Parts: sequence; C-alpha cells; structure tokens
Amino acid sequence: MSNYTYPFEKLDAWKEAKGINIQIYKITTEFPDVEKYGLVSQMRRSAISVCSNLAEGSSRRTKKDQGHFYTMAYSSLMELLNQCIISEELSFLKNDAYLEIRKNIESTSKKIYALRVSVLK
Repeated sequence: MSNYTYPFEKLDAWKEAKGINIQIYKITTEFPDVEKYGLVSQMRRSAISVCSNLAEGSSRRTKKDQGHFYTMAYSSLMELLNQCIISEELSFLKNDAYLEIRKNIESTSKKIYALRVSVLK
C-alpha cells in the first residue's frame, strides 16, 4: 500500500464528510425496507456526493473550478440535511441520531464554506 496522501485526504472538510457518510450508511440500514430505493438511496447518494465533490474539487487546477466543486459539495450537504429532517419527522431516524448528524453537518458545512471562500477570493 502506498504511503502517498492525496491533497483531498488532508482536508478537514473531507475527513468530516467521510465520517458523515459512514454515519448515514450505518443509520439507513435501520430504515424500513420500503425506503431501500427511496430515501435510503437518496441519502446515501447525497452523502457520497459531498466527499466526492471535495475530492474532485481539490484536484482542479483553477480556483474557479475548485470553487464550483466545493459549492456542489455544500449543496449536497444541504440536500442531506433536508433528507435527515424528513427522516426524523417520519420517525425513521431517532432524535438523538438526528441531532448528532445535524451537529456534524453544521461543522462540515462551515469548513466547506471556508474552503469555497478561500479559493474564490
């Protein structure tokens, strides 16, 4: 295994987003089977999109391109928050799990926003 670390692996925003992604995958295994191709699939796609857009953005050469992907990551994170709110209201997501995810999303959103601002100065 290589010891090389890619630039995105050094981003705190990516590390946190990866943690949220793992949380979402674990939590959604407890959702009703009827949601397997609905909310579960959508939440997982949103969560993975955050990590993927951060990784892709970090590899772009221009600041404008980087900013675009960081904006997409932020947008996917907000989409995920929306889905978590709905999941909690439908009682698919327990309140304590929802509050923990929401806290993590808030922290990660601030880091992504700061990344975007730093490249678009």
